[in-house]
Amino acid sequence: MSSRYDAVVMGAGHNGLTTAAYLAKSGKKVVVVEARDVIGGLAAGEEFHPGYRTAGVLHDTTAVRKWVIDDLELRKHGLETRKAPPPAFIPQMEGPGYLHFRDARAAQKEIGAHSKHDAESYRQYRAFIRKISPVFRSVFDEAPADTDSLGLADLWGLGKKALSLRMLGKEDMMEIFRIVPMCVADWVNEWFESDVLRVALAGPAIFNTMTGPWSPGSNLNLLMSEILVDSAVAGGPAALTEALEKAARAQGVEIRTGSPVGHLKLAEGRIEGVILANGEALEASLVAASCHPKHLFLDLLPSRALPIQFEQNLLGYRSRGVVAKINLALNGYPQIRCRPEFQPEILRTGELIDDLERAFDPAKYRMFSVEPMLDIWVPTVENPALAPAGHHVFSIQAHFAPYELEGGWKEARKEEFFDAAMSVLNRYVPGIAEYIVAAEVWSPVDLEEQYGVKGGHLHHGEHAIDQLVVRPVPECPRYETPFEGLYLCGSGSHPGGGITCAPGALAARAMLSD
Repeated sequence: MSSRYDAVVMGAGHNGLTTAAYLAKSGKKVVVVEARDVIGGLAAGEEFHPGYRTAGVLHDTTAVRKWVIDDLELRKHGLETRKAPPPAFIPQMEGPGYLHFRDARAAQKEIGAHSKHDAESYRQYRAFIRKISPVFRSVFDEAPADTDSLGLADLWGLGKKALSLRMLGKEDMMEIFRIVPMCVADWVNEWFESDVLRVALAGPAIFNTMTGPWSPGSNLNLLMSEILVDSAVAGGPAALTEALEKAARAQGVEIRTGSPVGHLKLAEGRIEGVILANGEALEASLVAASCHPKHLFLDLLPSRALPIQFEQNLLGYRSRGVVAKINLALNGYPQIRCRPEFQPEILRTGELIDDLERAFDPAKYRMFSVEPMLDIWVPTVENPALAPAGHHVFSIQAHFAPYELEGGWKEARKEEFFDAAMSVLNRYVPGIAEYIVAAEVWSPVDLEEQYGVKGGHLHHGEHAIDQLVVRPVPECPRYETPFEGLYLCGSGSHPGGGITCAPGALAARAMLSD
């Protein structure tokens, strides 16, 4: 049995739904096929204990692009955005802790409690970030140029980017060239003297990366985390997924869950559709894949179909997961040692730059950190409906837990890592164990098995300079692949991972322009 469509989109995560909505809005007949029984992918909020729901494996929606929200009219489908990103709290063993705001005026009191010098430096820092933002936005909010063909449109785009960079002035232009390849520790040390502010900025630069703060190139991720953030979606990832689903269905998109793809249908190098695992054929001259690139090319296509150099480049694409996901169901919000009455929405551990580096060090030797860095979101602060009244959920990304762990991720090792993470948390939130109703631990191997992310990497590949400028490999420019009609539209393509909707939207634009 077969069905005919204009386009098949593989994967009903936020990028897949975004691509499908754009294509359908242009008049195409689109079907989305999702292997799991729920939509949302890594952004899907699911019940992990009776009455308690996660925010999603990925929990940060602060980088969702406003222009995608506008293009797809997501507000008409119930999406609301918050006025500002929620501040992140860095607790201290000795000291008041630090609540980090992006806005310089809101941050003055908190920074001033640690350093009067840094309060002024932070104003200058934010002014510099604002100044260089248009240059970075022009790179990460637009499709990359096709460096092989460099047609008129590509040359015009490159020219505009070069002009916007030159218009900053020679001093700022040279500063960008200097700071992008730096390690994040060096750059924040240039700006600030207080350890807690340095950590607040450097932490997000190494999230989901096989790097520490002293690793070269890590500063690019800081710049991305600072510049590409707008606000946050009210209700978190689940609310975004719901709005995207409504927008797609309103345009006539068909969404099939529990429908894994068995293999792609090719004829003389051109895509002709997909064959589902149950044998059903979905015919289409256009297939957009939001899954991991290695899964697409290495699992769903015969190896003889891959050009040799392309296959080698793909095998070299780094996708080393370093994060374990921990979900805690709590019967209340436990007191934070340094601010007992405060209930922040975001907590991040680590008081010194070297704390972050020491957390990373074991990953280089295929060992997990005995003092992991914890990125904790408490979605029930904003959305109490995710847990019973008065109860809470801690959504924790625990770094560093390498996919290729020495000895493998057996249950005993997962328990050891969980105990290590709880030991760190208990340091700042004493008595946390007394609040735990239930706990769920996902190793990178578990994440790969459940969500199809090769290597357990939540961004479908590492965010490194070489893998952001060209993503995933040179043979896939502008979301195209070596196979006519087959495109990438997920986090493994430009401009990378996280909950942004940008790859899905930019890929759809590229498909429609082609």
